[in-house]
Amino acid sequence: MYAIIGAGPMGLCTARQLHKHGIAFVGFEQHDNVGGLWDIDNPHSTVYDSAHLISSKGTTEFREFPMRAQVATYPHHSEMRRYFRDYAEHFGLYAHYQFSTRVLEVQRLEKGWRLISEHHGEQREWLFDGVLIANGTLHTPHQPALPGVFSGELMHSSAYRSPAVFDGKRVLVIGCGNSACDITVDAVHRAASVDLSVRRGYYFLPKFTLGRPTDTLGGAIKLPRPLKQWLDGLLVRALVGKPSQYGLPDPDYKLYESHPVMNSLVLHHLGHGDIKARRDVAQVDGRSVTFTDGEQAEYDLILQGTGYSLNYPFISREHLNWPAQAGAPQLSLNVFHPDYDDLFVLGMVEASGLGWQGRDEQAELVALYINNLQASSQAGKDFQAIKRAQANQRLDGGYRYLKLQRMAYYVHKDSYRQRIAQHSNTLRPFAQGQR
Repeated sequence: MYAIIGAGPMGLCTARQLHKHGIAFVGFEQHDNVGGLWDIDNPHSTVYDSAHLISSKGTTEFREFPMRAQVATYPHHSEMRRYFRDYAEHFGLYAHYQFSTRVLEVQRLEKGWRLISEHHGEQREWLFDGVLIANGTLHTPHQPALPGVFSGELMHSSAYRSPAVFDGKRVLVIGCGNSACDITVDAVHRAASVDLSVRRGYYFLPKFTLGRPTDTLGGAIKLPRPLKQWLDGLLVRALVGKPSQYGLPDPDYKLYESHPVMNSLVLHHLGHGDIKARRDVAQVDGRSVTFTDGEQAEYDLILQGTGYSLNYPFISREHLNWPAQAGAPQLSLNVFHPDYDDLFVLGMVEASGLGWQGRDEQAELVALYINNLQASSQAGKDFQAIKRAQANQRLDGGYRYLKLQRMAYYVHKDSYRQRIAQHSNTLRPFAQGQR
């Protein structure tokens, strides 16, 4: 019997794959329904009223469970909640979950794991042969301390829900990721003023190009990495120009070496003067903020769109092969522990265009591996040796990803999916023969 922690998208497709491959499991979800952060009624959700997918539905959906034809190209979070509930219902996953149940601790035993859960204040101990962690990567705010003391209102984007919070206020948004840009655009329509503080340059992509979702263009012809970066960089400049034309710093790295921002509306509002670009924050004193270029301004509210930190609070870092200096656990394919054959981290992977299908393929590989291990197959033993040898190997496709915390578990989509498929094809014949 295995434990799955989480009933968000990653937890659900993990449950689907274990169920599909005949592996007994119990799922744990601290909310009272599925969907994870995509259920805005979940107290632990970090989505906001205006949140939509930043990737198109065709590149995001599960292949065996397409989104309804009526759903918009970039669905609203309410559509995503409906989608994941329909998915769980369709594949019979609800019956396998313990809802409103928080995992307090996972302890390693000589054989297997002890899991301690809490349901409405009552604790319970469970014994499992293995644990699959799928609690997501976007739930613990990364909120660096400001250089000084701010006397106004300070919040992180994880706490943001409605633009009503900006009414009549002088607002500073720190950060330029996808959520930060979405929220900055929201603020334009309600705030007295909106400034955007950016430390480094970003590439901005429109969601639509020639009437089609931008993330569906290209890919038919595989180009060498340097040529693709150069050609796509030319296309981006032709479509939206350079960030410096809007008052923002230009990137000092090549396209795809950091996650691009799928938002051209923020550039639209910068160009219209609705948003003022600011440099990095150098000093805060009361309501006054000084930036690294020496400019100063006063604010009523500072919102930090500074991202999230990986956090698995119920298990010791030593069990995750997570050195103190590393930005993420050191796992083969971002999933497999080099020494443990009964612990897996699902969903600790980011890649432009990977979508939920790519994560589903990751979950299937885990299910296939478990089946092969249980039968002591030669294919399972071979993969066991491979994942031990490749714990520190990163599938970056030759891209020089920025050395940032949020990029610590970033991979190149095609390289990653090809490797997953290679291993799955090796393990699948035996697993299918056992069913």
